[in-house]
Amino acid sequence: MTAHRAQWKGHLKIGELSCAVSLYTAASTSDRISFHMLNQRTGNRLKREFIDSETEEVVEREQQVKGFETGSGDYIMIDPEEVAAVIPESDKVLEAEAFITCGEVDDVYFDKPYYLVPVDDEANDAFACIRDALSKTNMAALARTVLFRRMRSVLIRPHGKGLIATTLNFDYEVRSSKDAFKSVAKVKVEGEMLDLAKHIIDTKIGDFDPAKTDDRYEAALAALVKAKAEGKALPKPKPVKVSKPNDLLKALRESAGTNKTSSKKPKAANANAGKTKAKTSSKTTQKKAS
Repeated sequence: MTAHRAQWKGHLKIGELSCAVSLYTAASTSDRISFHMLNQRTGNRLKREFIDSETEEVVEREQQVKGFETGSGDYIMIDPEEVAAVIPESDKVLEAEAFITCGEVDDVYFDKPYYLVPVDDEANDAFACIRDALSKTNMAALARTVLFRRMRSVLIRPHGKGLIATTLNFDYEVRSSKDAFKSVAKVKVEGEMLDLAKHIIDTKIGDFDPAKTDDRYEAALAALVKAKAEGKALPKPKPVKVSKPNDLLKALRESAGTNKTSSKKPKAANANAGKTKAKTSSKTTQKKAS
């Protein structure tokens, strides 16, 4: 991890066993294409300024303070030093408070993943002991510590030669699924529609390979930038066909490779189908020739 800077350094503690560890960002968006705001007339970059909503005057940085709205247009000003004073003190210790099975936490609570690695050779033995114990028991450790000026709950799991430390959302931060799904109608799907949908799934079963997943939005942005830079025609997006309720069965039949009049159950895809057909055709040709 020498190519990246550690986001946090401290100690991982399980019972009386502890070791010095470093926390590194596991996922980053820094490689995504980013844009700057420009003046369309001059092509110059714009700079951001804060404007007083009443006087419309520019407010300099030293005059800017945070505030909490107590009512319509009423605010309590909070000084940066007051904010710093209420931040919990960091003891730089990730101490396991409980152990749970790895799949016990609903992933809707997952926030950000970090790689947890030993700081130096002296920490290797204790780190390996903690990692292997979690791996052999298929357990994860729940810990808490101050990360990035906030008290955070962290789920620690074995991952290859190291550990993954995932910060968890608090319960008040996760919105209710009941509220989100309350408008979803109760629809019972059965018969041919369900059979076709299950067949399509069966023929598409595979493995997750992150290297084969592509960011189509990023690729489209790259194509757009390239076309603009070279003065070429801009790429046109393909329209997306949305299935209508009365076309669902037709769409499923087309996806499964069956026609509208066929009543037979579709067969699973066969990779050797082409070879079998070729052999049959060859035998027929030889028979005719003889």
